[in-house]
Amino acid sequence: MKGSDYYIPAAAMAISLAFKLPALRRNWRDPLLRSVCALLFLAGSVFTFAAPPTIAAVNRWTGIPNVSAPLVYCLITAFSASCLVLIVNWRGGPPEETRRISRRWILGYGAVVVALIVLFALGDAPEERLRDLDTYYVTTPYIREMIVLYLAAHTVAAVVMVVLCLRWSLQVRGWLRAGLAVIVVGYFFNLSYDATKFTAVFGVWLGVDLDYFSTYVAPPIASVGALISAIGFIVPLVCQRVSDSWQTWATYRRLGTLWHELQKAGPLSTPGVRMSWWSPAELRILQRESDIHDGFLHLGPYFDQARRAEAYAQARHLGGDEETARAVADAAMVAAAVQARTADPEGLLLAEDVDPAPDPSEGPRDLVRISYALRHSPVVEAVRRHAAPTGSLPR
Repeated sequence: MKGSDYYIPAAAMAISLAFKLPALRRNWRDPLLRSVCALLFLAGSVFTFAAPPTIAAVNRWTGIPNVSAPLVYCLITAFSASCLVLIVNWRGGPPEETRRISRRWILGYGAVVVALIVLFALGDAPEERLRDLDTYYVTTPYIREMIVLYLAAHTVAAVVMVVLCLRWSLQVRGWLRAGLAVIVVGYFFNLSYDATKFTAVFGVWLGVDLDYFSTYVAPPIASVGALISAIGFIVPLVCQRVSDSWQTWATYRRLGTLWHELQKAGPLSTPGVRMSWWSPAELRILQRESDIHDGFLHLGPYFDQARRAEAYAQARHLGGDEETARAVADAAMVAAAVQARTADPEGLLLAEDVDPAPDPSEGPRDLVRISYALRHSPVVEAVRRHAAPTGSLPR
């Protein structure tokens, strides 16, 4: 692999981290956000310092041959711990239990990092190896133990991640489950990386030259695994946000039928109140709901509770459940009130001393049901056909 094969994903991680830093400054106490930022930082560091040009530069700057090896191994070990801590915080649970488990993983892998440094200091690796250090020094005392320790720690983390993600995926649905499945695929690549490295190491111990697996096969596998795992962490966050945005706009559109129906009785929007094209969907929904409630107040004197009760009975007779029947009844009353208001252009009934009927809606979800019933319910359509255009104002 060339240096760019390492630096490009490292740059992607750095950009992602840069986007997260403002949120981290605002919510430093959020353990999930801290875990995400730590993972992005360590992932970028692993790609940066594992690149052969960086390995050579670090060795040259420090004057210590192969000092990049324990540095990269420590970063890989810390990254493994960050993945475990992230999944623990992401899964949630009692805060104290989550903190306790996170501390255990951090302390355990912190001890591994210290051991890697001590083993390298005790060993002797005078000849610089930029690509094949694992197999070249795997028979050297202390360096051998350092190599096996980092591979063992990485393997344990990969196995635990697969088990945790598989268990959690059986308890959830939607984008989260899809993301966990992608993470599992990524960690199967990580396990393949470990298996490839161990194969090369065992080959050296058995006198078989399998350096090709460690030097040329393992690095691409690790890169693919890291990329897939990162996508797995991103999928639930991005796709859920897109899904929520889609649902918000869908709600806005579904309210359109009711909003346009009430427009027939007179303009709903307050003069001078305009939504700019960049206004968020949530604000547009609030405006539309406000217009609809204003329309209900305007039509209050024309609401016919007897007609509503009749429409409710018909909807129940046709097999509608309680919520659907209530929405159909409200929609029928609104449709009849709109026709009655249209038949009273002078507003004669508005001049009478009539107590307004109660608002037929009970919340945003109810408004969506009413809007749907206005378009699709045969009961509402029948009310429209039979409502008298004149002379039948409700009393």
